[in-house]
Amino acid sequence: MTRTTPDPSATTAPAPAPAPVSTTPVTTTSEAERLRRWRLVLGGGGADGTGCELRGRDAAMDGALASLYGREGGNGGKRADGGRRTAGLGASAPGVARWLGDIRTYFPSSVVQVMQRDAIDRLGLSALLLEPEMLEAVEADVHLVGTLLSLHRLMPERARESARAVVRTVVEELERKLAHRTRATLTGALDRSARISRPRHRDIDWDRTIRANLKNYLPAYRTVVPERLIGHGRAAQSVRKEVVLCIDQSGSMAASVVYASVFGAVLASLRAIDTRLVVFDTAVVDLTDRLDDPVDVLFGTQLGGGTDINRALAYCQSRITRPAETVVVLISDLYEGGIRDEMLKRVAAMKASGVQFVTLLALSDEGAPAYDREHAAALAALDAPAFACTPDLFPDVMAAALEKRPLPIPDMAEQR
Repeated sequence: MTRTTPDPSATTAPAPAPAPVSTTPVTTTSEAERLRRWRLVLGGGGADGTGCELRGRDAAMDGALASLYGREGGNGGKRADGGRRTAGLGASAPGVARWLGDIRTYFPSSVVQVMQRDAIDRLGLSALLLEPEMLEAVEADVHLVGTLLSLHRLMPERARESARAVVRTVVEELERKLAHRTRATLTGALDRSARISRPRHRDIDWDRTIRANLKNYLPAYRTVVPERLIGHGRAAQSVRKEVVLCIDQSGSMAASVVYASVFGAVLASLRAIDTRLVVFDTAVVDLTDRLDDPVDVLFGTQLGGGTDINRALAYCQSRITRPAETVVVLISDLYEGGIRDEMLKRVAAMKASGVQFVTLLALSDEGAPAYDREHAAALAALDAPAFACTPDLFPDVMAAALEKRPLPIPDMAEQR
């Protein structure tokens, strides 16, 4: 094996110098996105610590957010009063209309609805909703309907039709979401509540009949001998159930009024249920004759004012003709301005007569409501528990009440 010796006369290339170490931090795509999001949340300014500059669409989004939640418009990105968050939409209807258009461009519908609500609450823009041009620019939702209903008596004539169109859009969307399941659930409940023991063949409830006769199973013949037949009644032949919706129209119950009006119209469409809808503050108004159109019901309400639950229940009690076949649904936060003891006596009297009494602290999807805990506890002592109810749960609550079985009450600990 020959060993090769390096030639000492050959020149050796110098080793490459080490690359300089950069002192500038490398920002990854994920880090840049995180800084961008924090910049949009914090609103800019020297103290936000992001060092992130927004351009293009992001800058426009930031401007829309800043107008509502951040700096005042036109002060160069600095917050007013040395850091105190202020808003800059001003009172200009054209300016607000442009802002509404911007947020609908940059944000999804659910976010737009939250920002609209905040603008009305934080900046006092309710008066601007009296303008038809503004109503055409807003994103319609349940909360906006509540605001419009509280203002509709102040609206000039030219704005009322626009407001009505906004309300109808929301109501029709709610009906599409809620009507089918409500009708299906309640129709089944009505059929089950009308079981008969000597049914015709086509009216036999085979599932319940088999279950009731399992003890009569004959193994040799592999069959059940049905000693007792269970059948459905004919729900559509006559009105057998009465439902009274008694709705608190105080300002805090706005969303509940909207949902209750829609459900009232759905219930009224069922021939097997005689539905009555009553709204109250310190006065009581029976809107049953408007139930064919929930928009008419809503414009018959007057959100705000005091609360006299006792007076409202007295009216409802006077309209009950068949207590054992009646369900009364009180929708109220129970802040009673009337006679408390009389209210509780009326509830006790209705229950003693056979009325199914249901108390809903709210009928909405807004989360845990504020309510009078003392009155709620007093009703629970009368075996009339009060609880908040989402629109999705309402058909099941009504079905249970119609069938006179335990109500599907949500975990009350979650509602505190």
